[in-house]
Amino acid sequence: MADISLSMVKELRERTHAGMSACKEALGEAAGDLDKAVEILMKKGTIKAADRAGKVATEGEVRAWISPDKKRGVVLEVNCQTDFVSRGDEFKAFVGKVLEVASTLKKGDDLLKAKLGAETVDEARTAVIAKTGENTVVRRFDTIEGGVVQSYVHMGGKIGVLLAADAPNADAATNADFIAFLDNCSMQIAAMGPLVVDKSNVAAADIDKQKEIYKAQLKEEGKPEAAWPKIIEGKVAKWFTEVTLLGQDNVWAPGEGSIDKLRQELGKKLGGEVKFLSFVRFELGAGIEKKTDDLAAEVAKLTGG
Repeated sequence: MADISLSMVKELRERTHAGMSACKEALGEAAGDLDKAVEILMKKGTIKAADRAGKVATEGEVRAWISPDKKRGVVLEVNCQTDFVSRGDEFKAFVGKVLEVASTLKKGDDLLKAKLGAETVDEARTAVIAKTGENTVVRRFDTIEGGVVQSYVHMGGKIGVLLAADAPNADAATNADFIAFLDNCSMQIAAMGPLVVDKSNVAAADIDKQKEIYKAQLKEEGKPEAAWPKIIEGKVAKWFTEVTLLGQDNVWAPGEGSIDKLRQELGKKLGGEVKFLSFVRFELGAGIEKKTDDLAAEVAKLTGG
C-alpha cells in the first residue's frame, strides 16, 4: 500500500469535500493516485446517492438565457457540492437542459415539477446525483420581460445578471451605443451589487432602519444631538449612491460620473430617455449557510491525537 501523506488527504478533501477518513481510504485503494481516488469516491457516491441529499451544495453555476428578440431573459442557479463536479460535463449538460426548460416557464412556476423530456426536472436531478455522487440542487430561477433585456455572466458562472431597459425609440433599441451601455451596466451590477434601480425603489422601512443605525453611531461618537438631522441626511444620501444602480459611479470609465449621468447623456444623444426597468442579480451560493469543518479536530481524530 502506498504511503498516504496528510497533504494528499487534504488535497483530495479540498477537491471533493469528502471526509478525512473517506479520503484516506480512497487514496489507499487508489495506491495514492488522486484522480483514481476521486473516481472511487464518485463510484461510492453512486451507491449512496440518496444519503447525500442532506449535503450542503454551495458550488455550481449561474447561467442566463435571452430570447432571440431580446425581450425576455432567464437567470438560473444550480448548485452542487464541489467545484470539481461543477466543471464536469455531466453537471454542465444538466444545467443547460434545466435552463432550456426554465426559458419556457413564467416567473413563479415550479421548475422542479416541469417536464425535462420524459421525466421531471427533479427526477433528472436525482439521476445526476447518482452519477456524480454529489447533492445537486436546482436552487432558483427568475425572469425579466419588457424593453430590451441584456445578460451578463461573470467568472464562468459565479454571478449572473439580467437587466431590462427601454430605449427612446425603435432605432435606438438596436443602436451600438445603447447596447454597449446596457452591457456595461450589467457588468456594473455584477461587480458592485446594487440593490435597486433608483432611490424611489427603496422601501421606507429600509430608509428608517438606516437612519436608526446612523443615530446609534452618532450617539456612540458623542456628536451633539442638534447636529444629527443634517448629518443623517448626508449619510442617507451617500447610502443611496451605494445601493442604487443610478446613484453609483460607473466602474468602466472612472471619472466620467454616475450611471445616472451617463444614462442622461446617452438619452440626449439618442433623442429621448433611456430608462432602466428592472434587474436581477444571482450570486452563486449567496445566502446558503456553509458548513465550517474543524480541520484540526479531524486530523487529530485521524492520527489518533
